[in-house]
Amino acid sequence: MRFSIYQDTLIGARASNQDRMGYCYTRDSLLMLVADGMGGHMRGEVAAHLALQVAASTFQEQARPTLADPPAFLDHALRRAHREILRYQDTHGLPESPRTTIVACVVQHGRAWWAHAGDSRLYLLRGGRVVLRTRDHSKVQNLIDLGMIDERDSATHPERNKVLNCIGSPFEPTIELGGDVALQAGDTLMLCSDGVWSALPEDELVESLSAESVMSAVPRLVQQAVGHAGPIADNATALAMTWEAEADGAGWSSDDVPDGAITTTIAVGLIDETAPGDAMTEDEIERTIREIREAISRAGGS
Repeated sequence: MRFSIYQDTLIGARASNQDRMGYCYTRDSLLMLVADGMGGHMRGEVAAHLALQVAASTFQEQARPTLADPPAFLDHALRRAHREILRYQDTHGLPESPRTTIVACVVQHGRAWWAHAGDSRLYLLRGGRVVLRTRDHSKVQNLIDLGMIDERDSATHPERNKVLNCIGSPFEPTIELGGDVALQAGDTLMLCSDGVWSALPEDELVESLSAESVMSAVPRLVQQAVGHAGPIADNATALAMTWEAEADGAGWSSDDVPDGAITTTIAVGLIDETAPGDAMTEDEIERTIREIREAISRAGGS
């Protein structure tokens, strides 16, 4: 596989950053994830963190070096994350469970599959236009589908933040699956939280991702999203990957990954139990991003 990939996040105008992002890849399979912890419930950042950890550890268990059944993997990994969040609630005696939206994507053998719960989105861009995007599990999207409001009015609708599906809720989540799509050289897949897509017109998003590499487009989009939203800016997180031809291109080649090895930006381990639920500070978020970028640079990325 040969691809270019980049991720970035900003806190926006919120007190803490409850978004989490990351990716893992073997020689022949790539997993990308964005989770948006739900601030209306306690410890949203814990739910997002756990979701990424569980999905990444499941990928490490099953990608040897490919996944036997990518859609089945996605459904299993996200439901496993849901159960782990409920276990965390029980272990810590919480009155309610932490919750998060999530979007995940697997790329393997030049094809893409994805899954989501909530309003974190996946976009597929090809030839300067959006070929497809995931459908939000939200009250506003339902109203649009029913013809009760126009999509242009969704950004200002009083119930625009009402999400109808997530992982970590008391109810079994709906894991909506998508794909199998053959990727073409130059295709870009972007996963993002609602802090990005809700703040930017779609044509601006497409223009940035089509006109420049993901290494420069992703941080630009995240900064623009926060700038456009101003004093009501949400956490803004995006992870984008551009697929390239095997024989050429300036992206990374997974051929350098040894047999049985996995490259990842997701730390799989225990959450610090000394201060369960404490949100990461902005300095901690920035330090984590910096450490990830330095690790990527040492591995041969930008």
